[in-house]
Amino acid sequence: MEGKFSFVWAMILYVIMIAHAQGNYYSESIPADYNQQKITNLHFFFHETVNGKHPSAVPIAQAKNSTGTLFAINDALRVGVEPTSQVIGRAKGLYVIAGQGDDFSLVMYVDFGFITGNFNGSSFILCSENPVTETKRELAVVDGRGQFKMAKGFAELYSRYFNVTTGDAIVEYNVTLFHH
Repeated sequence: MEGKFSFVWAMILYVIMIAHAQGNYYSESIPADYNQQKITNLHFFFHETVNGKHPSAVPIAQAKNSTGTLFAINDALRVGVEPTSQVIGRAKGLYVIAGQGDDFSLVMYVDFGFITGNFNGSSFILCSENPVTETKRELAVVDGRGQFKMAKGFAELYSRYFNVTTGDAIVEYNVTLFHH
């Protein structure tokens, strides 16, 4: 009899706990401490190879009768403009080439992840139009992870090399991140 009594109480407690847990799908909201925001400035070179044995950008879709092409990328981020300089990360994502006439640009959705140094395992995300025909341009940083959690900011880009025939490019990035 004592075993049945213990089992009944255990079942009652279990039902109460489940009923209580089902009503709370969130935690208590608390004010954020905005004094913890950090600013980080990054400087690196984005190396993209479209042609050759090991391209870092490949077309994955193209619209018929249009200039629109979707590319998947896995580009090296290097400390210098030289193709032999140290790789510090990878830019992985997608971009769309779009435009009509003189209005030619890319729209980028790319995660810039770092694999060495203080920011190893951290990344930020660019989601912005990239008017590649302009030598200097500014793109939006929309988020981040690791040490760049909740990153916002901007990236100033400067074309350092562009081969019109192959599409290969080297772009200098100066990035300012505001993050937690």
